[in-house]
Amino acid sequence: MNLNMENGSVRSSIENVPSTTQSTITLDRKDDDKDEKNDYNPFEHRDVVHPTSTLGAFFHLLKSSLGSGLLAMPAAFRNTGLIPGCIGTILVGVIATHCVHILVSTSRAVSKNCRAPSLSYTDTCEEVFKQGPKKLQQYSKHIRHFVDAAMAGVCLGGTSVYVIFIASSLKDICDHFVPSKKFEVEVYCGILLLPLILITQIRHLKFLVPFSVLANVCLVVTFGITCFYTFTDLKPLENIEMVASVEKWPLFLSTAIFAMEGINVVMPVENEMAKPQHFLGCPSVLNVTMVFVTILYGVVGIFGYMKYGEGVLGSITLNLPEGENLALTAKILVAVAVFFTYCLQMYAPMDIIWTRIKCRISKNYFNISQITLRTLSVTLTVVLAVAVPDLELLIGLVGAIFFSTLGLLIPVVVQTVHLWEKGLGKFSYILWKNALLLIFYFIVLVSGCYTAVSEIILKFR
Repeated sequence: MNLNMENGSVRSSIENVPSTTQSTITLDRKDDDKDEKNDYNPFEHRDVVHPTSTLGAFFHLLKSSLGSGLLAMPAAFRNTGLIPGCIGTILVGVIATHCVHILVSTSRAVSKNCRAPSLSYTDTCEEVFKQGPKKLQQYSKHIRHFVDAAMAGVCLGGTSVYVIFIASSLKDICDHFVPSKKFEVEVYCGILLLPLILITQIRHLKFLVPFSVLANVCLVVTFGITCFYTFTDLKPLENIEMVASVEKWPLFLSTAIFAMEGINVVMPVENEMAKPQHFLGCPSVLNVTMVFVTILYGVVGIFGYMKYGEGVLGSITLNLPEGENLALTAKILVAVAVFFTYCLQMYAPMDIIWTRIKCRISKNYFNISQITLRTLSVTLTVVLAVAVPDLELLIGLVGAIFFSTLGLLIPVVVQTVHLWEKGLGKFSYILWKNALLLIFYFIVLVSGCYTAVSEIILKFR
């Protein structure tokens, strides 16, 4: 009874406080909350079991941007000519770096607001809309689903390119050893279906580490052999087209974006760094990596195009001499490397899709459901590869749709929503800058898809 009476007297005394005083108390509490948020440092609360060093983060980010797309750069330069190709490579490198920068910066700011040590790509997008303008908060879950779909599309589209890559290399190898029986690329895509289904059934990332190591070794050796052939007997500049027809420039942009974009692995790398403050800034892991990547892609594109000219194919390894053992070794190694990279790239979309559907499936059917999901996904990538059996055109199509969406559209929208109520800079320069990036995205999306589809139709005719 005494407790109730004391509580009642305290309550009545609070109620009798003047409204101005009560509002002052409320504002003070809000100010305290703001101070707590401002004092929160996400880096100090990260508990990473095996943190990555700054050098390790550099190599992880480098690996995500270097792959089969590097070997497609000479074909990309053929679509623009030498001069626009150099300018375009720098432009795509700067834009890709900037989009990664604004994504990571936004993720850190949102982590500070919600007092989370780190956020993934999809978590960042969802939290931005939750904390953004009231009219957009209801769409936070929809944005998460959209980003997951874009992430899965990037991985599935990229693996379709890998199928064509492997099939094209296998065709060259088999045509060399058995010249009397030559099959189309689509046949080799069908042959790959069963091996790809089997290797994709590996469900734990730690068991894929040996495959990753083997794939990296094969890619390094292949790249060395390719450079040996590329830098010998270069054609004079008089035989190289300096500026090609504008009609095919969109294929260059979508191919370059496909090659350079590794934004889907950026947040995991940054979140696991021992010193994440080294990821952004000048110099930083991001800037140093992207400068190196841009220079390397430009060099491969320039000299690969100078070597093979208008005859350069979707992967420069397909242009290597057919009768030489060294060139044949490179084709075998790149086929092995991409085959093992395929299962690594399929890990992410399988994890995303399985996370979404497993709550609707009985645990008794988890195993058979996993097998079915992975089998259908691999079949989908092979069907897409068979539908578009041209490596260069498939790279352009996938780059224009999926890689541009994940690497350009989403970071720009997320930053705009995050800063909408906080301020978009002097004269709203951030809004104008992001509007230009959105225009660039739509140019890549529309023109890249149109050009790729037109070329596909023309080729089938």
